[in-house]
Amino acid sequence: MTAAEAEPTVFERIAAREIPATIVAETPRVIAFHDIAPKAPVHVVVTTKTGAYRDVVELAAGDPGLLAELVEVARGVASDLADGEFRLVFNTGAGAGQTVFHVHAHVLAGGLEEASLGG
Repeated sequence: MTAAEAEPTVFERIAAREIPATIVAETPRVIAFHDIAPKAPVHVVVTTKTGAYRDVVELAAGDPGLLAELVEVARGVASDLADGEFRLVFNTGAGAGQTVFHVHAHVLAGGLEEASLGG
């Protein structure tokens, strides 16, 4: 099965509005929404609308401009929802806690504690 024939990821389905989410920012290529299992007072997932990239390493190699856009959306989310200071976490690989194999970052702010950030 090719990537084009694969089932859409949960994040692609959120971007297509097939799965409800509380969306906090969006561009034509990036979407940000509140995490369903927050690990901090501000916990937002920022992801590409395309599922073409499994992780941040693939995205950086394949479309660095899209990676820059994702980081810029994350910065804007932190500015809007927190004091502009934030942690940006990319899990890369199952051993690192990645459970959704569609590139995404976690924006965490406010009262951060050490926590497992699966996703």
